Amino acid sequence: MAEFKLVLFDMDGTLLKGRAIFIFAEKKGFKEDLLRVINSNIQPYEKTIEIAKFLKDMDSRELLEIFRSIPLQEDVEKVVKKLKKKNVITAIATDGYQFVADDLRKRLGIDYAFANTLIMEKGIITGEVMLHNMGLTEDFIGHEVYSICKSCVLEQLCSEFDIPEDEAISVGDGMVDICMLERAGLGIAFNAPDIVQKHADVVTDNMKVILKYI
Repeated sequence: MAEFKLVLFDMDGTLLKGRAIFIFAEKKGFKEDLLRVINSNIQPYEKTIEIAKFLKDMDSRELLEIFRSIPLQEDVEKVVKKLKKKNVITAIATDGYQFVADDLRKRLGIDYAFANTLIMEKGIITGEVMLHNMGLTEDFIGHEVYSICKSCVLEQLCSEFDIPEDEAISVGDGMVDICMLERAGLGIAFNAPDIVQKHADVVTDNMKVILKYI
């Protein structure tokens, strides 16, 4: 069995029991608008751009407080602590926002976080977003294109730390996670629907399963 040296986590629904943008929508009253965009036929990255507009003029500090109220999945803190003790590099890759991903990264002691950047002026959200996936091109016509390419994040981390990709673990639950689940040496589908499970090596609802492979 490979000696795994890196674990890349999705955030919403994986490290967290809820999904930040849905919690924001419920608290701030734009749930119907959010669902309309999510259920539309535009590309996923375009949805990210449209959804950011609903946050225009909101105070990022208020959203951060709402974000901190989202419970963690069971055993997340224990798992991250044990990974750190074993000198395993940990990272978050999310199609959410950098300022909340960084907050969770600090709270859990995770090493890195990769996300989209909400544009702010003095803490107030402008409604614009800088996508992490800046390499969007016409070559992707006919394919789903997300605001972040998580397999690219995995590749970047492995390259930076000289870790073979087959010595990396990825953990996620959504369509956006499929690329990193397939690319990592071990892809773990956590609380994931069937369509995502098909692309994983391990299917589980227990976060501690990760420790069996470290």
